[in-house]
Amino acid sequence: MTIDQLTLQTRKSLSSTYSAREADWMTRLIMEDVTGKSRLDLLVDGDKEISDTRVRIVGGYVDRLLAHEPLQYILGYETFMGIRFKVTPDVLIPRPETQELVELVSDREGSRPDLSVLDAGTGSGCIAITLSRYLLFPHITAIDVSPAALDVARENARLLRVQSVTFVEADMTKLNIGLQGAPFDIIVSNPPYVMDREKAEMDENVLNHEPAKALFVSDNDPLVFYRALTDFGRRGGLKLGGRIYFEANPLTVGQLASEMNADGWNNVEVLPDSSAKPRFLCASL
Repeated sequence: MTIDQLTLQTRKSLSSTYSAREADWMTRLIMEDVTGKSRLDLLVDGDKEISDTRVRIVGGYVDRLLAHEPLQYILGYETFMGIRFKVTPDVLIPRPETQELVELVSDREGSRPDLSVLDAGTGSGCIAITLSRYLLFPHITAIDVSPAALDVARENARLLRVQSVTFVEADMTKLNIGLQGAPFDIIVSNPPYVMDREKAEMDENVLNHEPAKALFVSDNDPLVFYRALTDFGRRGGLKLGGRIYFEANPLTVGQLASEMNADGWNNVEVLPDSSAKPRFLCASL
């Protein structure tokens, strides 16, 4: 079997379950991963034979995708702002919206490399590690309640040779001002914000494979993590004049902004994502 034949076979199999665009994207990433060839090389070498072993590997990937397992978990990585991050089912797969959150922090704080930063709910470590690599902040504390997630984050820091991030097991709803690195100049967080009632609208690959604790909050208290972090900031976790950056649910970010205004936060802004949905909130103390 040639590379072209396997590519066509893979795309056809995936098209039975996924859209044409998704099938094309998945096929390209699978073929690049299994062959070790770039997209251009796959086109140039399309008529070359591919080994039976690699054909079987591709078939195994396809079977897992048809069972709605996320491709990123199958491959073991996701690319975030040009950096390859290891991902496992213990961590949320980084999303494009979170890249926009990092870009927002970078655009507004990038001229001040002397800042101390808290990344609350670090997961794979993508926010903390990316900020450390691109902005050269001298100290970032990254917390998560999950020891398994922290193992992944530490491995990513090791693989990417990042030494300026300290990973700490901590519950963001129970932070105290003695947390290593406090008080901070910046708090950044993409906490769980999808309400339980939104599950009906979500894809099977997300519901059945990604860690629910990193995604969902109760319908009765969807702002629980934001309230905990703003309270921590006001109790001394954030320096006077320090700033907070949140990724949030478009359905609840307006309520969050109202509460923070009422609590005395300054310069409270709700900003849209690339799809024009109200997605981010930033404010200063």
